[in-house]
Amino acid sequence: MLFIILNIPILLLAISLSRLFRLRRKNSLKKDALLQELGVTDKRQKRIVGFFHPYCNAGGGGERVLWTAVALFQRTEPDVISVVYTGDTDATKEEIIRKVKSRFDIELDPTSLHFIFLHKRNLVADTTWPRFTLLGQSTGSMILAWEAMSVLIPDLYIEDALDTMGYAFTFHVVKLLGGIPIGAYVHYPTISTDMLARVRTRQSTYANATTISSSAALSTGKLLYYRIFMHMYAQALRRAGFVMVNSSWTKNHVDSILQHKDLLFDTLHLISPLALLDFVYPPSPPRSARIVYPPCDTREMVKFPLGHREHIILSIAQFRPEKNHKLQVEAFAELLSTSPKYRENGSVRLVLLGGSRNAEDAARVEQLRSLAKELKVDQHVQFVVNAEYSEMLDWLSRASIGLSTMIDEHFGINVVEYMAAGVIPVTHASGGPLNDIVVPFNGLPTGFHATTAQTYAATFDKVFSLAEEEEIALRSRTRIWAVQRFSQEEFEKGWNESGWREELR
Repeated sequence: MLFIILNIPILLLAISLSRLFRLRRKNSLKKDALLQELGVTDKRQKRIVGFFHPYCNAGGGGERVLWTAVALFQRTEPDVISVVYTGDTDATKEEIIRKVKSRFDIELDPTSLHFIFLHKRNLVADTTWPRFTLLGQSTGSMILAWEAMSVLIPDLYIEDALDTMGYAFTFHVVKLLGGIPIGAYVHYPTISTDMLARVRTRQSTYANATTISSSAALSTGKLLYYRIFMHMYAQALRRAGFVMVNSSWTKNHVDSILQHKDLLFDTLHLISPLALLDFVYPPSPPRSARIVYPPCDTREMVKFPLGHREHIILSIAQFRPEKNHKLQVEAFAELLSTSPKYRENGSVRLVLLGGSRNAEDAARVEQLRSLAKELKVDQHVQFVVNAEYSEMLDWLSRASIGLSTMIDEHFGINVVEYMAAGVIPVTHASGGPLNDIVVPFNGLPTGFHATTAQTYAATFDKVFSLAEEEEIALRSRTRIWAVQRFSQEEFEKGWNESGWREELR
């Protein structure tokens, strides 16, 4: 009996290796079946690039990056087949392609694009993990990656997903099952030094509940948890052969993570199962990440007239908690309270335009409606949910102010859209909007920053009070800067220089 017990780990390892080899043997047949399904006759030169994006149909800025990259491959790489691993099981391939056209005006060729629909996406939802959310979602992403690789192992795996967190922990599974090269486009680091700092200083945010921030013991425990998680995240991210990021803010954090060292946990790593994976597939991560700013299609936006704008404060953002729509409604209420003239003439409106991915997002919209009613501004607030691209363009052509309130927004493609459309941005004084986007151009401002309901309200009033000549000059300067800096052409150039071709050889 003792002999059997002692040999159980060896038996389990043998079974796992057997399943692994069987999975790899069958993969070539799966590739042939996929190419046949797509109508490919010459299969010799075809390479498959897999994009892991569980919410590819969400219609946000992260999805624009995905579809612009896929369209680039289709236009310039005839031997590449793009496979998207997604959990959008409620949509068909044709429906997703139509939505991409409607939302982003991006044409996709179905003959070189395939979707693998995953059925365990709930494991990466934050609502599934009310406690230890980061660890739970990351573990869930590994299970989801296992499901993905069990269906098809591509020739190159790229993690290009945005849902508050990334999915770098999938790299362990992909490397184990496929032994293939890995790349990443990081929109937002799963954990950052800013997050640790807020826990250390006991700041209450959407990611650090008041019950924790108000307790020294719980805050100390969470700091330890974050320290462990930072080590684990660094080990995962180092399995990538190339890493792109969307802003200098993200780059600073990702670079520090790639170079992160922790003597205690680095030592413990040497006796963990992942050490064996390191031996078989020695990681060779880049020393630093490459900034590739997300693309903004400005072709229609630059046509909008700069003058005669309505007093509309426009927010374009998915109804996710970190976007902080609550602050937007509170800031607008503050404006109407401190400057009653805007309430009296009824000329000022707050328009919240964004995507709703699921029941949780829909519930947030209803909570915002209730808040607007509670603050007695509901008659001046309008919600536009899951708008088509043409409707979004219409609002951009009329609005005066573009609003963003997310703290440490990794980039802010919505802010770029504001600027290209000639809408004056008012953003939170942090992250990408502060460091990369709403920055001086030729020594002059391209927008404004704020932090509280009071400072946002004061800035709204400042913009509405600009002299016409000054206002037009600001809108023009804002547009020129955005078009020059954040074009689709610049994104495609950066993507092609990232090193993906070298990894695919």
